[in-house]
Amino acid sequence: MNTSASPSKAPAPEAPVRSRRSATLVIGCVLAGLVLAVTVVSLLWLPYAPDDTSGDRLMPPGAAHPLGTDKLGRDLLTQLMIGARIALTVGVGSVLLGGVLGLLAGLAAGFATRWLDDTLSALLDILIAFPTLLLAMLIVAVRSASLGSAVLAIGLGMSAIVARLTRVLVKRVLAQDFVTASRTSGTSWPRVVTEHVLPNIWPTLLVNLALQLGLAVLAEASLSYLGLGPPPPNASWGRMLQEAQATVLTAPLGAVAPGVLLVVLVVGVNLIADGLRDVADPTRRRSR
Repeated sequence: MNTSASPSKAPAPEAPVRSRRSATLVIGCVLAGLVLAVTVVSLLWLPYAPDDTSGDRLMPPGAAHPLGTDKLGRDLLTQLMIGARIALTVGVGSVLLGGVLGLLAGLAAGFATRWLDDTLSALLDILIAFPTLLLAMLIVAVRSASLGSAVLAIGLGMSAIVARLTRVLVKRVLAQDFVTASRTSGTSWPRVVTEHVLPNIWPTLLVNLALQLGLAVLAEASLSYLGLGPPPPNASWGRMLQEAQATVLTAPLGAVAPGVLLVVLVVGVNLIADGLRDVADPTRRRSR
């Protein structure tokens, strides 16, 4: 009679790992979704006109103005809703511009000859080291402060980072045996890009672009704080913070509200990027 006990099965760790991954992604989507919902509502309805100064200065929250007014008598809720629209517009616009330019430059560097690759890499290093604020000042000096200038400045600065990452990823894929076998069988380079390179690099690029979206929102707030963002009557969270710093002790909501929304959006986007990273990287999923 065999008295040896059958070995017990260890509990599978995938369930808690999947639960943590899902929670991170869900929380990020909820936080970013709140700001997105405010943006959508602002496109359809606003409590007051952006330049309406009919309210008293620094009014506390009340029936007429749920969040009060700023030092010019403008409705604070209206300003916050417009600020959400500007933050997402600049963030998404910068990511699209930087992603397209960076992807094209990275692919060119990845397939380039040695001397051309070195030249492109040096140019990318210079652009990465070039301060975004200084680049914005130069663009504003040429085009004046506007929403387009902010998108252009942040997008150009972001494109170098995306291009640098794309170059590394492309070279890593091109060194794989399946690419060599594909080329040996007569596959053209455009088909290699569409069938092998892009499918293998897009997960990492998507995570990086999600992270860049949060950085772009912070960059837009910084530019607006310095007066280099969209001009009035467009309200930006950065400019709201700059205008409210003189009255932060007497009317703190004017500084707290845009700061909280900025944190909510950036944290939400970063959590989404973290969740996407778990989905795109099986090794990371098993190690957590």
